[in-house]
Parts: sequence; structure tokens; C-alpha cells
Amino acid sequence: MAQIHADLVGRVAQQVEDRMGADVGAVFANCFANTLSTTMTAMPDGTTFMVTGDIPAMWLRDSTAQLTPYLHFVADDEALADTVASVSRRQLEYVLVDPYANAFNRTPDGAGHADDDTAMDPWVWERKYEIDSLCYPIRLAYDLWARTGRTDHLDRFAEVAAAVIALWTVEQDHEAGSPYRFERPDPLLPSDTLVRQGRGPRTVRTGLTWSAFRPSDDATTLGFNVPGNAFAVTELRHVAELGAAVLDDEDLARRATALADEIDHAIRTHGVVHHPDHGAVLAYEVDGTGDALLMDDANVPSLLSLPVLGWCDRDDPLYRRTRAAVLSPTNPYWFSGAAGSGIGSPHTPGRNVWPIALAVQGLTATDADERDHVLRQLCATHAGTQLMHESFDVDDPATYTRPWFSWANAMFCEFVLDLAGLRTTAAPVPDRSAR
Repeated sequence: MAQIHADLVGRVAQQVEDRMGADVGAVFANCFANTLSTTMTAMPDGTTFMVTGDIPAMWLRDSTAQLTPYLHFVADDEALADTVASVSRRQLEYVLVDPYANAFNRTPDGAGHADDDTAMDPWVWERKYEIDSLCYPIRLAYDLWARTGRTDHLDRFAEVAAAVIALWTVEQDHEAGSPYRFERPDPLLPSDTLVRQGRGPRTVRTGLTWSAFRPSDDATTLGFNVPGNAFAVTELRHVAELGAAVLDDEDLARRATALADEIDHAIRTHGVVHHPDHGAVLAYEVDGTGDALLMDDANVPSLLSLPVLGWCDRDDPLYRRTRAAVLSPTNPYWFSGAAGSGIGSPHTPGRNVWPIALAVQGLTATDADERDHVLRQLCATHAGTQLMHESFDVDDPATYTRPWFSWANAMFCEFVLDLAGLRTTAAPVPDRSAR
């Protein structure tokens, strides 16, 4: 892996630095090395435990996102592919411990939020149910197969996929059928707990699937998170593909496809609202009664990230209108200041912009000037650390949250690889011999 890192940094420097400056190569080198050198612990069972930053827990979401820029090279680096496979296996095992949990401990020691009023397990660090926590492990398992043809990490994939489909189906009618409850005693913020004695916001069945929390780990306001549902559609189609091509499970493939079609139809029926300036756009959340929340959050899945997730193309008219809305004052979490502009989150204080959202803006931009502007802003706001932070004050980048954040580093690398023409799209190669 050391050689591929050295070669890659050189290629990025050659293709990007001439027009963007030497700082790009230096920041890329730092960020690309960060995840592999600071976040991974090899476990006795052959799996790998990953932290995302300064919290000693493994988030299903973050551990997938952290590996994204390395996936472009797994076909040519067996050691790197082995590392990804070891993370994937651990993720799948965690899902089977508790599919409602979002973050897990390295050992079953009961660390984390053990006092939360919910069905905690000693393996679980936090049990905030989020749709994307189930999407990301499917995405990682699928991407590794699609890029290498290997299947040795998929031993329990069918079991996991069946559990996910069952849970998402139950949560289509949260009011009538869900066993999930969550309350945090004495929360620091109202968004750390659920209303209605832990049941969360009331929803009406629409075909969408309910989520207690957003990918920011903040409670949803209206229950049906639209970008989370769009991500579920994409990953259900990946389940169907693996079911048919690898697992010889046509029933799994059929059930995954049917649920994907139902949720996708519900997004287009209940998730689209009219804005007086932007026209028909996607809401961030809805509840099925006609209420809708027009905003976007920096954390992925977001409305801005829908092409990155594979739900639509960058040129899709509905997406283009939605993108214009969320990158404007229409979005209450879009901020503009002396250091630039971008999307933040209610998860962080004040007028803070997130590098994750900036990288996604760059990845979804169709205009070269916008992409260059985003890269300059990222390279000018790391406050001399040559690493990405969780967020920074849009008027004073020296004021930031989290001195290093592996997910943000990974997204910066993903954007730079795209600019350098080194970012590839996974294409299934099921004819390769499994390792």
C-alpha cells in the first residue's frame, strides 16, 4: 500500500498542481495517508475495527465513507482489497448484532451510551437508528465485489440483506409496527433524543421508510428522510444484483427490487414539493401528511449528494433544481462569509461549513470554474493543519470543530481524485475468481 500511495500522490501532483497550486498535493498526501495510518485496528478474528476520529467507536456509515477513495485501487492492490474485506466483514457482523444501531464497540464492553433508554447491547456504542447506517455496509460489500470479483467477505451478506429488508419494511409503518424506541436521559441537545416517549415524529404510511435520526446523528423532524430513502433505493438494487449474480437467491433479489421500486415511487410522489423560486424540488424530510422540510445537511446522504449515491445523474432536472435550492439561502444551513460559502449542519454551532459538503459540491458540479473554486476553498480553510476538519467558521477558518476527521479527509481525496481523472465507477466483474 505504501507504493501505491507514493505513486498516486505523484500522479495527483502532476495532474492537479499545475493549475491549482502545490498545496493541493501536500494536503492530498496527508489526507490520503490519514485513514490507513490512524483509524484501523486489526482484530484477532481477522476483521478490522475502524474509528472515525476522536471517538473510540466504529460507525457503520463513517467506516464505509472513510474507505471510499481507496476503492479505486483495490483491483490492483491485493493487500488493500484484503483490508477493505476485513472491514466489510466486521460491518456485516455488527448489523446482525443490532440492525437499529449506528455505532459499535471494539469489544462487548458496554462502552458508550449505555444509559440510553433503548434495547442496548454491550457491543453497541450508540443505538440511534438511521437508514444510512444500513445502506453503507451494503455499499461497501457491493463495491468490493464489483471492483474485484471477490466474494469471501459475503458469507453472511444474504442474512444481513434479509434483516435490512425486513426492518425497512416494518419502518414503512412505524406507528403500527415498529419496536424501536429511543430516549436519552438529560440530553445536551433536544436533537439527541426522540419525542413522544421515544417513538419519534409521527408519520403516515406513504411507502417511504422511517428514520429516527439523520446521518448527522441528529433526530429527524418529520420522520421520513428523503435522501436516506434515496440511498436505500440504490442499495436495495445492489442487493438485488448480488442476490442474482452471486448468492443464487432470486427471492432475495425479487424482494429487494420490489421494495426499491416502492420507495422510489414514494420519493417521487411524496418527497417533491413546489418552491416559489426554484420550482419542483426534493424536500429533505416529509411526514406523509403534507408537511415538508426544505433544507439540506452536510452529512451524506444529503440532497446534494444524490448523484454520488447513484440515485440520479448530475444533469437530472429535478436534481438540478434541488441542488440550486440547497446551495442558496433557501437552505437555512447554507452559509456565506469571508472564507467562502457552503453547507453546514445543525449538528455544529454557528455559521460553520463542512468540508464534506464542499467536496460533494465539487463532485456534483458540472462547471469547471465551480469545481476549481471549491478546491481552492478547501485548501484555504484547513488552518495550516493540511487535514480536513469536521467544520469551520465561514468567517474564520482557524475556528473549527474536530482537529481531524477521517470522513472529511476521505471526501477531500475523492474530490481531488475526480479532478485528476483517477476516480473510477464500480462495474461488476462477477466472472473473476473469488479469493
